[in-house]
Amino acid sequence: MAKPGKATITDIAKRVNMTTVTVSRALNQPEKVKKSTLAHILEVARELNYVPNAFARSLKNQESRLIGLVTASLDNPFYGEIIKAITREAKRRDYTLMLFDTDGSPALEEKAVDTLLSYQVAGIILSVVSDADDYCPAYLPKLEQAAIPVVQIDRKLHDATFAGVYLDNEESGLRGMRAVLAQGHRHVLVVGGPARSAITQARLAGIRRAVEACPDPVTLDVLEGDYTQAPACDRTAAYLQGGARPQVIFGLNNLMTLGALEALRRQGLSRADIQLFSIDQVPYAELYGEPIACVSHSSYEAGAGAIGMLFKAIDEPDRTQADLTIQGTLHS
Repeated sequence: MAKPGKATITDIAKRVNMTTVTVSRALNQPEKVKKSTLAHILEVARELNYVPNAFARSLKNQESRLIGLVTASLDNPFYGEIIKAITREAKRRDYTLMLFDTDGSPALEEKAVDTLLSYQVAGIILSVVSDADDYCPAYLPKLEQAAIPVVQIDRKLHDATFAGVYLDNEESGLRGMRAVLAQGHRHVLVVGGPARSAITQARLAGIRRAVEACPDPVTLDVLEGDYTQAPACDRTAAYLQGGARPQVIFGLNNLMTLGALEALRRQGLSRADIQLFSIDQVPYAELYGEPIACVSHSSYEAGAGAIGMLFKAIDEPDRTQADLTIQGTLHS
């Protein structure tokens, strides 16, 4: 029986009772194989979690010096320092980094994971496109069976068993909202991510804890988004067009805060009219006036923690690792 995640063309050939030549032709030149034969071979390949091994010959009896990083969006400056930390440590250990930007696409994420498995990388650092509890990518069983170390970062795949590096999202929401309320503000608009996102839910939970502890009535409005700038701008602009005037707009990440700032400018408003607060620092905010108050997290620390965990898993594959949590720092 084939080892989990390590199925070969020979394993497929035995299962379908055909020659390895036929199976290889079906996988590499499907136009040369009868449709019924091709369908049968592909069905068995899926059942065995077969992944084409791009480096099978060159890596035979050698240790892979490749590691993969799959990130949901390079548009977010938060990931820049993560990549820097991972790249530096990989170079120090004489590993090469393969970087994939999935641009928020589940299909591109699956393709990236399959590619990394086909290259037999030594390990993978994974920031998935969604941390919603109903997001269960088709590649997950294959990845769990592949016997390759995996470390998650920032977004946690709900049903995955891999350890990871995450932000203390509820505490950051709590500290941020306490700072906003301490300024005397009592009408707050929160520009958030998807409602089912665990990060959004945790940050909102912290915000609501602060509101519940406030002795005064607080009006808290919440807009849903997708952690990017353009939708945050559009939703905030529509909200302001309705005549609402919160005292503060609280963005649940830096791109959404930038989107809110752009919406203010569209409406002819400034930060003198409505204040801003952000989870994580807004890059180049000084170009629009004073820096924006925030709870920031060290993304370099997150990246260093993730690559450190990955190398521990590579060096000590039987060692169990706990999640690492990065605390936020208040900048008012």
